[in-house]
Amino acid sequence: MKLPWWRLAWILCLSLLVSAHTMIKTFVMVNLRLMTRAKADIITRLWATRMLNVVKIKRHIVQTQPLQFLPNRAYLLMSNHSSLYDIPLIFESIPGSVRMIAKKELYRIPLFGFALRTNEFVCIDRKNRQQSAIDLQEARRKMENGIILWAAPEGTRTRTGQLQAFKKGIFMMALETNAIVIPIGIRGVYDVLPPDTFDFKLNQSVSVHIGEPIDSTTCQDKETLMRLVAEQMSTLTDLPLPSQNSSNTPNSLTEASS
Repeated sequence: MKLPWWRLAWILCLSLLVSAHTMIKTFVMVNLRLMTRAKADIITRLWATRMLNVVKIKRHIVQTQPLQFLPNRAYLLMSNHSSLYDIPLIFESIPGSVRMIAKKELYRIPLFGFALRTNEFVCIDRKNRQQSAIDLQEARRKMENGIILWAAPEGTRTRTGQLQAFKKGIFMMALETNAIVIPIGIRGVYDVLPPDTFDFKLNQSVSVHIGEPIDSTTCQDKETLMRLVAEQMSTLTDLPLPSQNSSNTPNSLTEASS
């Protein structure tokens, strides 16, 4: 059953207000030299919680053991991607300084791009080899300095609710940074807001299933790492393994918010 137009308008307005408040607060704190990574973590997690509360998502975290992030190690979260609400779910569910690999186009948006840059989000331009090398070194520095990166190996949101073939770039990045990869499966969020629609469903139950860490240094190549992540993600999402057709998995980094 579709929501009435006034309820839909209310959800959109509240979501915009929550995001606008977060961006303005970030802008003010940065310019007053009050922003720290710890404060950015709090602001990001508060934004995530408020966004999830707007659509009344009932969320649950499922894990076999608490996550532990060792100092001076690079960590890379990889999850399925079926809704815009994957983003706040990850920020709220995972402890520490979680940031996503964002589309470079987002950095051009006034105020929003400023918030991404100042809060240590990462953009890697694989289309420009020289810039890509610079971006990768910056990503490595941030990861070794405590930033936990999140990306979706599918690259874009699924339009069917099923897992899609993985793109290779994010796995190359994991190997190049010697990252520990943590697979994550999100169940139920596709029903909250399917891609390319405004078909919001409120009061949905969503679960975030956290898998076993995979040390990329133990993998011989990206294909091995892709297989290990795919197998875990299939179990964590309770969805069949995607077809890894090489013609559909270009050698580019995933961009999480698409």
